[in-house]
Amino acid sequence: MCASSRVSLAAVVALLLLLEPVRFGLSAQSAERYEPPALPLPPSAERAYRALSPRVDGLAALETVRYMDQYWRLAGNPGFNSSIDHIRARLLAAGFAPSPEKERPYVSVDEWGQTRGWDYQLGTVAFADDNEVVLSRLRDRVSLCINSFSTAAGGLTARLVDIGDGGQPADYEKVDVKGAVVLGDADASRLWQHAVKSRGAIGVISTSIAPYIRPSDPALFTSPDQHEVFQWGSIPYDADVKGFGFKASWRAASRLRERLKNGPVQIKVDIQSSFYDAPTRTLIAEIPGAVKPEERIVMAAHIQEPGANDDGSGCGTLYALAAALAGSVGRGLPPPGRTLTFLWIDEIRGSRQWLGQDPARAKAVQYMFSLDMTGEDTAKTGGTFLIEKQPDPSAVWVRPSDPHTEWGASRVSVDSLKGSLLNDLHLAVSLRRAKDSKWVVRTNPYEGGSDHTAFGAAGVPSVLNWHFTDRYYHTNLDRPDKTSAAEMTNVGVAVATSAWVLASADERDATAVVDLLAASASARLALEQKQGSAIVAAATDRAKAEETEAAVLTAWRNWYREALDSVRRLPVRGSSPSLDAKILQAQERLKP
Repeated sequence: MCASSRVSLAAVVALLLLLEPVRFGLSAQSAERYEPPALPLPPSAERAYRALSPRVDGLAALETVRYMDQYWRLAGNPGFNSSIDHIRARLLAAGFAPSPEKERPYVSVDEWGQTRGWDYQLGTVAFADDNEVVLSRLRDRVSLCINSFSTAAGGLTARLVDIGDGGQPADYEKVDVKGAVVLGDADASRLWQHAVKSRGAIGVISTSIAPYIRPSDPALFTSPDQHEVFQWGSIPYDADVKGFGFKASWRAASRLRERLKNGPVQIKVDIQSSFYDAPTRTLIAEIPGAVKPEERIVMAAHIQEPGANDDGSGCGTLYALAAALAGSVGRGLPPPGRTLTFLWIDEIRGSRQWLGQDPARAKAVQYMFSLDMTGEDTAKTGGTFLIEKQPDPSAVWVRPSDPHTEWGASRVSVDSLKGSLLNDLHLAVSLRRAKDSKWVVRTNPYEGGSDHTAFGAAGVPSVLNWHFTDRYYHTNLDRPDKTSAAEMTNVGVAVATSAWVLASADERDATAVVDLLAASASARLALEQKQGSAIVAAATDRAKAEETEAAVLTAWRNWYREALDSVRRLPVRGSSPSLDAKILQAQERLKP
């Protein structure tokens, strides 16, 4: 999952979430979460659920995770391409044809553009006097930063300088770092800009890490692996400077700083890295629609990044559900009415390219599911399963009932909202799975940062299936032992079922979805009125609070009015006067 789009907001939102219940006059324990109505699934959804539940193979998904875990996967590099080839081969073995066919599931690989891939074979930091190794690829796996250049054969020796934080020019005012390797607590890119690019250092070692992964004070560590964990990173590509960066665990940074207490330290750095100028590859599989093949339900997972959960698990889950859907056609399910499309891509870039490659195709996409970090063993990672909703009013106003994650919110305006049936239908399907498997399912307001963002920007209703807060997110310890085959089965069944009903719904299904949306709207409005009264009562400026609460209720009514409108497009063979009448009746009940 790509963190760059909202990191700057994360700390602010996390603080708001801590303060929010107090500001609203509610304790953290008393903040009431939204409870969706318990209604039967639409008939086609229940049929698909029963057909797909025994077919989604979490162990097969886990095999994909283990294969991809061998590699640091970046578009254009061998690990990325090998992962594409491996999943393609498994799809072919599952019965997909090797090229597009009209009525048969098929798989293809699209190559586009030119990208700069990167990987490394050796990345070692050791003390020069006794050769004690502090960082290595063998032990630390992803400690060398993306875009680091190779050293000369045999490595180099340089003095080590501890700059403290190193993220501000003032940190360097009395320190000469030219020709040195700089150790600092700022993120690797910022440390590199100040130390290497601006002041002539040859490389950096960064200790920066998100506080939800590891607190800065070791007295607050709650697990032995917090001494070893670090988040991988990158530095800017610069063919003139040819510098390097490392990320260090608390253990490694402490060892370096301990030696510096005894006087000057020389370290030896040995790097062998490779750059690859190559096209980006996208793996595409489709099950053609039998009624409206030009309309698509898209599911996507990203190949790049080195993690098992992020996003080897999304790729494995997507493989397992694609194989289950293809295997169910003619064995419990008819062909889908609309085309089911599965994409394994370079995150966000791949989605944008697929959407931009064929505007007419993109315009006909009905709904999209992003699968990112879908396979977590929640007992180990701490991250519960979440459906990140298509932007709705909970993404505009921070509410006690709908907390954001520690990832942080994106800026969403009320004018940008467009209601659809997707949030409530997919939640209902997921809760159906939870009823059978005791799976924990929650939602969070839209935050952005993965492929649902790209599809949403193109006007496609999209949701993210993920887990957070994950204390191994973007770290060296995101390995297959932190994943769960059962969790991937649960996510796969839910996404496959939702996709199927969206592709194949008839009028009975649409009628059931109207009932679901009407009940959901009633539950939501009742909750907003209840918590709104508490917010107004606790406000210092009651008039302003009342104005805000009125806007919240209006936004939710508009959202569900538009969501009900979207049901007209759900039946694959079109709407009918009776369905239209039912939708109008439900919309009438939304009026204040």
